[in-house]
Parts: sequence; structure tokens; C-alpha cells
Amino acid sequence: MENMVVNNNGHKNRIWSKVDKIPKKRASDNITKGCLVLEGGAFRGVFTNAVVDYLMYQDLNFETVIGVSAGALNGMNYVAGQIGRGGRVNLTYRHDPRYVGIKAVKESKGVYGFDFVFNEFNEIEPLDMERLNSGKQRFIAVATALKDGKPAYFELGKTPDIFQAVRASASMPFVSKPVIVEGEKYLDGGSSDKIPCQWAIDGGYDKIIAVSTRPRGYRKEEKEKNADRIRRFYRKYPEFAEGLIHVNHFENEQRAYMEKLHDEGKIYVIYPTDFINEVGRLEGDMEKLGHLYYLGYKETKKHMDELRAYLNK
Repeated sequence: MENMVVNNNGHKNRIWSKVDKIPKKRASDNITKGCLVLEGGAFRGVFTNAVVDYLMYQDLNFETVIGVSAGALNGMNYVAGQIGRGGRVNLTYRHDPRYVGIKAVKESKGVYGFDFVFNEFNEIEPLDMERLNSGKQRFIAVATALKDGKPAYFELGKTPDIFQAVRASASMPFVSKPVIVEGEKYLDGGSSDKIPCQWAIDGGYDKIIAVSTRPRGYRKEEKEKNADRIRRFYRKYPEFAEGLIHVNHFENEQRAYMEKLHDEGKIYVIYPTDFINEVGRLEGDMEKLGHLYYLGYKETKKHMDELRAYLNK
């Protein structure tokens, strides 16, 4: 059964009944060679919440993390070394209007309340800025430029405001206002590079670990949906619009490529089971989301022997 709590703003809020079981620990200072690639997927990212928690628990703190959308938010908590932080915000505040709801739309100009995540929640459970900015790990957030529809890779320590880049990475088209980063407008990184394994390959990483938020073999229908509406809505940004129209085709190509690389032993992919397909992008069933968190933990645990063999650890 879902539990109800009254938050500090007086709002009654549904939470996961076992949210107090999520660990609250710090990762070690040990760094593991390799690049961790984190896919987005909105609240399917709760699966990734648990994956990164378990990796940290197992002392696997990869030297580089690249994340898209919800993957960027997960990557930020991972580099900060805070086990359980991402799971707690999603499984405690999903129904808080400051995080997802009317207030979030008004204050953050999108479905998600980034102002709440980066400010009010940060007062409740502060992000470890010292570790985040230590330079021991690289962190990259992927966003999509409206001007040309191409991906942009914003790196912590090189971009003036990494939080603005993460906000852009997780701002969904149509329902979010474009986010200004370094003077240009950006939206969801998944609109151009949903699973950036190629970025890691081009970066010369010998060990690449990808976390998918869809099961192996998942493909989307490639029929062009609402092309006229997309072109009208983004008429000032025709290249961005064309990318959105064909985004399912590009995603399917990336998934097939990722599976091929995994089979060849060139990368290692952690997949969820089919259950995740029952979880909506804006899923509101807290017990379903809680089950997804446990699924991420259990799946990663099952992968651990093979993953360590791949890493030669």
C-alpha cells in the first residue's frame, strides 16, 4: 500500500511504502577505469536510481559518466557519491506539485520542478558539491540544440553552469520551455542522442558500461507520428523538428548497435526485464515505481560477476 505524508509545504503526498529502506550511504573514493552511459526515460529512471546505487555499493565508481535526461540527474548523484539520493527524491516527491505538477510547470517551465530538485530538495538532502567538483570523475550531460537539432555534450568544470545543462538535458519537448545554456536554446538530450555509447567509443574508453531503461530487444514503431504538428510547433527550428520526427528510427538504430557491441564484448549493458515497459514516463503508481527500484538493484546484482569479468576486476 502507498503511504501518505504531509510535506513541509502542507501538501499531502503519496510516497512509496518502503522508501525508508533506501540506503543512505556515501561511495568510496576509489575510482574505476571506464565510462558509464546512462539512458533517460523520465520515471523509468528509477531503475537507474538503483543501478547506480548498487554500483557505488560495490565500489564501482567509474572515472567518467555521461547521462541523458533522467540519466543526467542520476549521473550527477553518482558523481557526488550519494547512494540513495536519486531514489529518495523520486519515491518521496513524485506527487508533490513542486516536483511534478502545476507548481512545477509555473516555476520551472516544464513537467519537472528543477527549481525544487536543485533548491528545496537540496536543503533536505544537500548534494555533495565538494565531491561533485573534486575533478576525480568526469560528468557530461547531453542536451539537444534547437538551432540545428544536434547533440551537445556539456561537461562539469568546462560549462559555466552544469545544473542548467542538466535541466536542459531533462526538459521534454512540447511541454517544456527551452533552456538557455551558454547563450543557446536546448531541450531533452534524448531528442538527438538517447544512448550515447558512441560518444564513449569516440572518447577512447576501453571499458564502457551502459544502463538501458528498456529491455533488450525493445524497439519503437518507426512510423512518422504527427509530422505536420511537430513542424508547426517548431517551425522556427526546422532541423530540430526533423530530428523529432525521425527520433524513433534513430533510437532503434542505437539500440541495435548497443546490442551488437554488447554481444561482441566491446561494451557491457545492464538491461531491465520486461516489467519496465509497464512503467509510464510519468508513472504515478508509487508501488510500481518502488518495485522498479528493487528491480534495478536485483538486476545489477545478477550482472555483477559478468560485469567484473568484463572489467577484469
